[in-house]
Amino acid sequence: MLELLRFLPLFFCISSSTSFPNFFQPNVAFNHMARDPGSGYVYVGAVNRIYQLSSDLDLLVEDSTGPQLDSPECLPFKDPKDCLQASSTPNFNKLLIVNTHSEELLTCGHVFQGICDKRNLHNISNIIYRTVDPGDNQFVAANDPHVSTVGIVERTEGRDVMFVGRGLTARLSSGIPPITIRQLNKSPIFSNDGLGKLVVGDFSDYNNTFVGIFSNEGHVYFLFYRRGSKSQMEYKTYLGSVCSQDLLLYSYVEVPLVCNGGYNLAQAAHLETLNRELFVVFAATQGSGPVPSNRRALCSYKMEDIEKRVERARSLCYTNSGKGENDQEESGIEYGVNSKCGTLPEDSSTNFPCGGEHTPSPIASRISIDASPLLTDHSSLTAVTAMVEDSNTIVFLGNAGGNIDKVFVSPGQGLVYNTMEVVPGSAVSPDLLLDESGRLLYVMTESQVTRVPVAECSKYDTCDSCHQARDPFCGWCVLEGKCTQRKQCDNYLERNHWLWSFDNLTHCPIIEDVVPANQSRQDQTDISMTVLLLPALADQGSWQCLFDEWSHLAHVEGNQITCPSPPSEVLPPNQQGKDHVTLKLALLFHDITVAVTNFTFYDCGAVMELSTNAPCGGCVSSPWRCNWCLSDHRCTHTSDCGQDQTVIYSQNQNDMQHFLWGPDACPRIERIVDSRFIPVGIERKLDLIGRNFHLLEGEEQEYRCAVEVEGNPMILPAHIERVAENENLYQVHCDAHKYEYPLQVMEQRVNVYAVTGSGYRVDNEKNVQVILYNCSVGQPDCSRCHALDPAYSCLWCGDEVDASCVHSSQCEKKPIDICPTPLIMSFFPQTGIIYGGTTVTINGVNMGQKAEEVSVKLAGHPCDLKPDLYVVSNRIVCTLSASDEEKSGPVEVIVNDRTPGVSNQLFTYQDPVLRSLTPTKGPMAGGTIITIFGSKLSTGDQITVTVGDLPCKLSDNVTDKEIHCKTNPSPELQELTLRVFYGTTEKVLEEIQFNYTENPTISSAVPSSGFYGGGRLIMVSGSGFDVVQHPLMRVLAKQSPEELRKGDGESRRRRKRRRRRREMDGLTLQKFNELCILNSSSTLECMSPSIPENLVPVEVLFILDNIQIAFSSLGENFTYHRNPTLRPLNRDMPNNPYSLKPGNVLDIEGEGLDSGISKQEVIAMIGDGICAVRTLTHSHLYCDPPLVAPQPLDASTSLPEFVVQMGKLQFNLGTVKYDVEGQHSFPKEAIIGLAVGGALLIPVVLIIIFMYRRQSKMAMKDYKKVLVQLENLETSVGDQCKKEFTDLMTEMMDLTSDLEGSGIPNLDYKTYVERIFFPGHTSSPLRKTLDVPESKRVTVEQGLTQLCNLLNNKLFLTKLIETLDAQPTLSQRDRCHAASLLTVALHGKLEYLTDVMKTLLIGLIDQCVAKNPKLLLRRTETIVEKLLTNWMAICLHSYLREAAAEPLYMLFCAIKYQVDKGPVDAVTGKAKRTLNDGRLLREDIEYRPMTLTVLVKSDGEMQRVPVRVLDTDTITQVKQKILNHVYKGTPFSKRPPAHTLDLEWRSGNAGHLTLSDEDLTSLTQGQWKRLNTVNHYKVPDNATVALIPRLHNNQCDTPNNSFLGGEKTPMLEDGEDGGIKTWHLVKSQEEPEVCKNRRSSLRERERPKAVPEIYLTRLLSMKGTLQKFVDDTFQVMLGVNRPVPISVKYFFDFLDEMAEKHEIEETDIVHIWKTHSLMQRFWVLILKHPQMVFDVEVSENVDSILSVIAQTFIDSCTISEHKVGRDSPVNKLLYAREIPRYKQLVEKYYSDIKQTAPASYQEMNSSLTELSGIHSEQFSPLVALHELYNYIIKYYDQISAALEEDPNGQKMQLAYRLQQISSLVENKVTDL
Repeated sequence: MLELLRFLPLFFCISSSTSFPNFFQPNVAFNHMARDPGSGYVYVGAVNRIYQLSSDLDLLVEDSTGPQLDSPECLPFKDPKDCLQASSTPNFNKLLIVNTHSEELLTCGHVFQGICDKRNLHNISNIIYRTVDPGDNQFVAANDPHVSTVGIVERTEGRDVMFVGRGLTARLSSGIPPITIRQLNKSPIFSNDGLGKLVVGDFSDYNNTFVGIFSNEGHVYFLFYRRGSKSQMEYKTYLGSVCSQDLLLYSYVEVPLVCNGGYNLAQAAHLETLNRELFVVFAATQGSGPVPSNRRALCSYKMEDIEKRVERARSLCYTNSGKGENDQEESGIEYGVNSKCGTLPEDSSTNFPCGGEHTPSPIASRISIDASPLLTDHSSLTAVTAMVEDSNTIVFLGNAGGNIDKVFVSPGQGLVYNTMEVVPGSAVSPDLLLDESGRLLYVMTESQVTRVPVAECSKYDTCDSCHQARDPFCGWCVLEGKCTQRKQCDNYLERNHWLWSFDNLTHCPIIEDVVPANQSRQDQTDISMTVLLLPALADQGSWQCLFDEWSHLAHVEGNQITCPSPPSEVLPPNQQGKDHVTLKLALLFHDITVAVTNFTFYDCGAVMELSTNAPCGGCVSSPWRCNWCLSDHRCTHTSDCGQDQTVIYSQNQNDMQHFLWGPDACPRIERIVDSRFIPVGIERKLDLIGRNFHLLEGEEQEYRCAVEVEGNPMILPAHIERVAENENLYQVHCDAHKYEYPLQVMEQRVNVYAVTGSGYRVDNEKNVQVILYNCSVGQPDCSRCHALDPAYSCLWCGDEVDASCVHSSQCEKKPIDICPTPLIMSFFPQTGIIYGGTTVTINGVNMGQKAEEVSVKLAGHPCDLKPDLYVVSNRIVCTLSASDEEKSGPVEVIVNDRTPGVSNQLFTYQDPVLRSLTPTKGPMAGGTIITIFGSKLSTGDQITVTVGDLPCKLSDNVTDKEIHCKTNPSPELQELTLRVFYGTTEKVLEEIQFNYTENPTISSAVPSSGFYGGGRLIMVSGSGFDVVQHPLMRVLAKQSPEELRKGDGESRRRRKRRRRRREMDGLTLQKFNELCILNSSSTLECMSPSIPENLVPVEVLFILDNIQIAFSSLGENFTYHRNPTLRPLNRDMPNNPYSLKPGNVLDIEGEGLDSGISKQEVIAMIGDGICAVRTLTHSHLYCDPPLVAPQPLDASTSLPEFVVQMGKLQFNLGTVKYDVEGQHSFPKEAIIGLAVGGALLIPVVLIIIFMYRRQSKMAMKDYKKVLVQLENLETSVGDQCKKEFTDLMTEMMDLTSDLEGSGIPNLDYKTYVERIFFPGHTSSPLRKTLDVPESKRVTVEQGLTQLCNLLNNKLFLTKLIETLDAQPTLSQRDRCHAASLLTVALHGKLEYLTDVMKTLLIGLIDQCVAKNPKLLLRRTETIVEKLLTNWMAICLHSYLREAAAEPLYMLFCAIKYQVDKGPVDAVTGKAKRTLNDGRLLREDIEYRPMTLTVLVKSDGEMQRVPVRVLDTDTITQVKQKILNHVYKGTPFSKRPPAHTLDLEWRSGNAGHLTLSDEDLTSLTQGQWKRLNTVNHYKVPDNATVALIPRLHNNQCDTPNNSFLGGEKTPMLEDGEDGGIKTWHLVKSQEEPEVCKNRRSSLRERERPKAVPEIYLTRLLSMKGTLQKFVDDTFQVMLGVNRPVPISVKYFFDFLDEMAEKHEIEETDIVHIWKTHSLMQRFWVLILKHPQMVFDVEVSENVDSILSVIAQTFIDSCTISEHKVGRDSPVNKLLYAREIPRYKQLVEKYYSDIKQTAPASYQEMNSSLTELSGIHSEQFSPLVALHELYNYIIKYYDQISAALEEDPNGQKMQLAYRLQQISSLVENKVTDL
């Protein structure tokens, strides 16, 4: 076979498919094609359509699938309000699968997140199942048209499942794994619940682009490409394998496929099942990304090799940790999952051929399968299929050009033997299908399906054409006379009966050695021949020889054939102009032609007739055996001319016996004597030289000369004379004659020959001609006459006025030898550059006879002549010399130094100047029109422009001030200098350069449809539009097929299809353009061009100067819809006005109204008034007319016209007449009565108005007074806020600078989790160790480990939680504790915990929806609710630290600072500065700020640190302020407690006084003892103090100490000292709520009491001061200008999905769910308790303020209207103005999250896996498991019963496993 390929020619056939059955749908993009092998039906999935075709491609059923109202950002919805961004979306078909088992067609589109349908195979309009209200697990196909999806149906265990592979999308359904298995027989259909899915750790690293899918030998194979791994940027192709019976994907193994030569991206594939060979079309990458280039190759792989590689990778990963020989890793685990290759028993791969739960997966082979290309190609191969024919493998390849290449494959190489054009220019789809017989191929291109045969043997009607086809399917059946496939030929096994076309070593039967080779048509002889490759046949009587239509039996001996020639009378006549006739000599077997050759019959008589100039020479020099009879003047095939006749024999019989032979023996004329030039009008003789005249019966014979002028011979008498030198040489003397000819030309050639007396023409040797000429023709001036060749003897003769050019013999006057002065008629250009080099052309008369004798001057400067361009007398072309200045002067032409000819016009030397250009930049593609400005630019005519070295083509005429040129493309971005060349002189524009910028790009264009009438506004988005000068939108269209089909009946359709197609292909595309308007560099506004409706749009383009961008390249082609039709307003009488009542809505009926436009674009006018369009449907337009009748636009008409404009389409629907009701006539009496009543009523009304105005003025005065008071109060509070805020910002700036060094005191992750999981617990499981005896530790730990494994069983865990939640004796606190224990135990598997939590939440949501959905997640009453709290805390920890920590900590510090700036009562906890009115100190306490100098020992040195305090501060408060200042950057837990230190006041060297809250100096009045303050001790400002260790711990053991330390609530009970009570700033009974039931003393009653509400302004002041920090904190919690945490997005999507599932249409409910799950469950918790995040101490005052802020945040998240009144709590009144703004932030936050791209399942899992890994070592789950076990054992019976009741739990023996765990752990408990 290799030898055959070596001998094959380098060319191959190209055929056309225009005659084959096809299905064509213009303007419809086909996506996929499938075929039912049983019925032969072909199915085509297209954009918005699906078709069912017969096997002959006749349309049987068509159904619509789109467009649909959809958005990839939304889950499938019912109400458009649920997806505001939804728009009309074309539905691309993503999957089209024939399920022959169930006789179903499975179809999936990309809309609605890729849902699928089932259709009846026999009628696709019959939808068996449609996915309605799908769940997450029913999203099958990619929701992006550009992301691939593949699928195949397999029958497993009696049920059908669908294996699906799909790429990554960035939209809502991106969480779908790349490979899933879908159920087809049970509900929910198309779901992958309980079936396998290939989970990916990080989808961005494993973004598979799927190319194909197929099954073989019990396995399903996925072909795809992706990056190798995280660390590899190179893209590779992989083949993934999985057992067909493995519905959990345990057996998944993938192997890299390599096609050598850099081809790494698979594009199409096909498995040939007979030889089990996989053929893959590869492409080389274009750059580093996954963009395929045009460089393609075909590689093949044996399935046996693939299976071996898969099995080895699986076996090594199971048993040897993936290691092969030399410990090299040959297989491993991919897709970022937590699994590793293991060391299972050696027989694991045999025992578990399809894997199992315990086997590692997914496995990837590290060793690739390599192949060398069978074929390389540069035509962008796109499709492949293959078959085996007679042990020969044939591959069919489709390419982007719309062709099918047929490839013969031999070991190691492939050869294209035929290329078939299917649809030129339209890429072939990868869905290339062969029928079951392997004889028909279905080819799908963009809009057409064509059925072509794999071989067209029958079209080769001859053996040669069959053999030249080189088609391996074909061969020549010799005895049947046709090209057939092998088995179609009888006796094909016999030798020479069937000759294979592809075998270059054989050929057709041929006839050789024909004797004689030809013969005269007058003869009849036997003809013998040899036939090669003649089939052996016993029946000799069946052979015949056929000469055209005359046949005769042939005599056959071996391969020798003999047969007689036909008689002359049956031969056809010669063709006109021919001297022979050639017949086909065929060897026939019966009626079948076996071999053919040509046989010629010649006619000597015809030879003579055709040889007009030399009849004798033509006869004897012909290729035939013809002789010349001299006397008879006759050509004959015989050698007998009669008695005594001279015969001249044929040159083909040149043996020595013939004396006369060949043309040299014929009598002939050879040449003219002397000159051939003969002037007209002058009598001249003519002599000729001839030869062999002695053969014409002697010299005395009479002769004549014939001169042919214009076909009319002039006969002249002549005589001959022998030339003495040579006896065979003769001279013919023709008599003198005056010659003339009618044509007005200088000369004319005429033939001359001799005629004998008998009238026979003597031969001419070649052409014997003379030249007749006329001097006066074509010589208008002296110079041209003198320039003639002297052989003509022409002179310029006559006077100067009437001189002319004549022959010298005709000149009767003195000839003129010197010509007149040159006359210059014109010259161009009239300007030239001073540097010379300009080419000037001068036209005139008498400007010399030769270039050598002519010289030229322009403006006094010489001009160098170009001799090759000189035209005698009339034109001079010269090159200008340089001039030293600009000047003007005439043109001078000098001939032979005579007087020059001078022009009337002046020539000017100029020096052009370049000044500027515009524009200064343009795209690399070129096409920018540059305008160059300057002066004298139009200099010369040889002006060229370049930008750098790139030509710039002149586009307009050059003027003195402007040059316009169009730039050429540039290969790179660059700035270039512009240069203008004047001839060879270069002018450079130095100051300004032209900048080649990036080419403009288009990213989107909307909308994508319009009417044929055009005019729809298309908004084009992209980049670089500012460099485009002439943006266009262009439509290429051709004649509609419907026009070509007019008149064709259905019965003639197939017969005329080929003719129609040829006519269509031959049509010229018409262009329709529309200019676009440039809005900005990124937006264009284009109007869709209008095209006639009888044309079909072929392509829609955007023309950006030199760049053409197809609309279809943007993802969707522009669709033209038929123009709409609108019916007149007055349908009954269209010519009459339409009566319209004001306020009524106009309803216009029509068809196709909304197919190409939206209601916002429709303009409806009634005269000059607008009729506002409210609704536009397919058949109706509703608009609101003006209430008042508008004026008509046409002044000549009285009624306005109703006009509807849709783009460029304008519809006049008739005139409109407004119906205005006439005035009703009132009775005169009624009018009089009304007048009298009105007169009496007027005075009463005036009195009422007067009284009302007086009262209004008084009320206005009171209002103004109150307003002034409020303004004063607001000003006062505002000023105070400004001052306080300034101080606070200064302090916060200092704090910020300190934080840069020390950082925010964040809690470590373990403490953070502990405080949220186990709030209020003094000892959490995270701090404990497992307290068991060492002797039982191993057993207990083993039991707890098994419990951990059992918790990883989803069924057990869900049953455990549900059972615990159902126990009424389990308290809420215990539920939360158990949830936290579970979270700790499963912290290492957060992805699993998330899945379980979602499952439990689904059940909880079902319960709440049935009762009251608004109560969902409101409290933490169940385990799953606490799980959600913990889950949020874990997932948002990083966001909390990275984003929210700083503003939250700054808020905390700002509150603490503000509180400490004012007095705080140490006993009651009330403060002057607060936000909580319950904690407001409602007394005007006098206080004085002061500074203490604190001695602090640092690095062995004593330093003085100033600390600000108040003179009203207690000693403990002073100590706390000192500690806060000194340990500013130190976490609270690392500071010394205040109660362990004493404050010592140092005055001088010896004066040391220890200060305390209570001592002997404390003031006591009755039962009240006042705490000591700084002022009590009279400590001065700037006093020196120090903190020293406490020596006497009993010194301050007062009941208040615990609160003074900020740890507990105030102690207001009686003290221990006989009922003594302590107080600080105010006494407790002075509070209204305390003293309202007590009797006051006289002194107390007499003391003036301050109104408490006056001090509420302090709340406002505090609120205004903290406002910025509250805003910052709220904004970071609401994600303002920050990315949404993936966990929030994921959970919110889950809530949206649940709401949609339960058909909850109230958005308020979903809003409440989100608030309960995130805001109240996490952010409010953190906001109220910053100690859960930071290592800080939160005092009661700070806590109360944070409670107000947290409540404000809660109010902001509610959906109810925030109403406040005078009875509203003060806390709500404080933020009444801000809460609406915060509500908007919350709503925007929720809305933005919903509109962002969905968080995929893989991305969420990847994030959870990362979190699990980061903190995996911080938790030891044994203690948590042990405590959890206590809950399990407490409710053991209930849990066990629940597990036993579940069927799946019984199968998995969950109760038994729990019993085993109990046995292990209980042993340990018993011993305890």
